[in-house]
Amino acid sequence: MDEKKHTHIIIFDGQCNLCNTSVNFIMKRDKQALFSFAPLQSDIARSLLHKYKIEDFDEDTVVLIKHETVYIRAEAVYEICKDIDGFFSFLRIFRYLGRSCNDALYRCFAKNRHRFFAKRLCLLPSEELRSRFLTDKS
Repeated sequence: MDEKKHTHIIIFDGQCNLCNTSVNFIMKRDKQALFSFAPLQSDIARSLLHKYKIEDFDEDTVVLIKHETVYIRAEAVYEICKDIDGFFSFLRIFRYLGRSCNDALYRCFAKNRHRFFAKRLCLLPSEELRSRFLTDKS
């Protein structure tokens, strides 16, 4: 994998409908194609988690690696919002609640995500979109 090419990497649960919906949401609003995506279940995601020594992690944790800086949970969400088109950067105001409060809210929502988003939808991405997913062969 050419990490210089991939400066904004999102590691997500590839088996979660909410996570997949979120990836689709980000791709639609990422006009500069900044973000690349690695499903947690892939070898490349496990390799990145190991490389960046990300230990406080479980299947409901989203991780953003941006220019060698690691953001997890709510901080990752806020940092992603900063770089997508639209008015979503306003969500960053919630950072002022503090990391522990934000992570508690994040964990509560993430823990129940399968209940809220149980229906599985499958996206068949175009060749252009497929190129933004990091694979074990990239």
